[in-house]
Amino acid sequence: MTISFYAEDIELPAIKKEAVSNWIRRVAETYGKKTGDISYIFCSDEKILEVNRQYLQHDYYTDIITFDYTSGNKISGDLFISLDTVKTNAEKFETPYNEELHRTIIHGILHLCGINDKGPGEREIMEENENKALAILPGECRES
Repeated sequence: MTISFYAEDIELPAIKKEAVSNWIRRVAETYGKKTGDISYIFCSDEKILEVNRQYLQHDYYTDIITFDYTSGNKISGDLFISLDTVKTNAEKFETPYNEELHRTIIHGILHLCGINDKGPGEREIMEENENKALAILPGECRES
C-alpha cells in the first residue's frame, strides 16, 4: 500500500514525502483506518477545473478533488490538488503557504475517513479535524 505524489502540469511542491506519508498514516489511524493506495496529483487551476467539469460536472475552481476508492477500513483514493488555489487560499486566509498546502493534503484524507464539509455545521467539524491533524504534523514538514 503506497502513498504517491505526482505533478500533472506544474512542478511538484517541496514536501517531505516520507514524513508526510507517515503523518497521513498516523492521522488515518486516529479514525481507525489503514491507508491503501493513495495518489496525490498536484496540478494547476486549469487542470483541476478540467477534472471538475469532466468528472463532477462542476464548473468552478477548487483546491482539492478527492476520488474515493475506500474499501472497508482501508482508505484509498486519487486526490487532485490545485497549487494555484492553495496559494490563493493561503493569501486569502493569511496563512503560510506550507501550512495551507498541508491542510489541503490532510483535508482529502479526512474525506476518505468519512468527514464531510458540505452540510450544516460540517465545515466547522472538518476545520476542527484539520487543526487536530496539523497539530501532529512533524516539525520537519513545517519548514517552507
